[in-house]
Amino acid sequence: MQRKAYGPGVAALLAAVLAGCTGSPDSGGQADDSNPGGAGTATQAAQPGRYATLPEPCGVVGDRTLEELLPGLTELTDQQQREKAYAGEATLTYDTDRKVGCRWKVESLAATDRLLVDFERVVSYDNAVSDDAQAEELFARRQTAAQLPVPTVTGSGSPSPTGSGASTGPADPSGSAASGSPSAPSSTGSPSVAPSELQPRVLEDLGDEAFLDDALGSSGSTVQERKVTVAFRTSNVIVTIEYAEQPVTVGAVPDSKEMQDRARKLAAELSDSLGG
Repeated sequence: MQRKAYGPGVAALLAAVLAGCTGSPDSGGQADDSNPGGAGTATQAAQPGRYATLPEPCGVVGDRTLEELLPGLTELTDQQQREKAYAGEATLTYDTDRKVGCRWKVESLAATDRLLVDFERVVSYDNAVSDDAQAEELFARRQTAAQLPVPTVTGSGSPSPTGSGASTGPADPSGSAASGSPSAPSSTGSPSVAPSELQPRVLEDLGDEAFLDDALGSSGSTVQERKVTVAFRTSNVIVTIEYAEQPVTVGAVPDSKEMQDRARKLAAELSDSLGG
């Protein structure tokens, strides 16, 4: 039997069909490894924050600092009570990588003092927003909620807070810093608006940003409690200190300057411990 011979025309047709199936970049065809989107580069994620962990909150405050803030510690004679009081109590938290805190409460002959230290590590889940930017936004909301007085420029050119703010009690009549015993709150009578340097305000020398709040309230008809709050942000960590004192003596008012100085000193120590 004689085989059929395929002519040149058939071979040319087969070549054309194969070329049409495979395509080529020159003819507009798309190669298998091409990028349909044409982006060329992947989207770069925002920078993570400086801190990936938080300190142990009940161990970050030194004994000497605790004694300044909580004078009743030195009055305790029972060893077990002393150890428990110095140790503090960890606050309830469900994620110690994100939020931790510790609180202390100590009574003295003159007053009951309470201290809370809180650390929060902010993490952004938006690739376009850095941890620092997320923490900055959260801190701004908290500062707004504190309703700090708006600073105005005085005759000397220095800013001075105005507005009602928190009533912060009377200043030392002598105009000097409190010089009494650390365990004895001021026994001055009715409160008045504190000088501008003691008003709630923004702090310029602490962390990346910080503010101080000072509120004088009543826990009863005659006893007044003062609470000083210092909050600051370092990178993606926000630290909050709440320091409160309630005198035993009726009509006594805790000294604003003394409490603010103690709280700011603790804040500076915590900032240093974070490397902020």
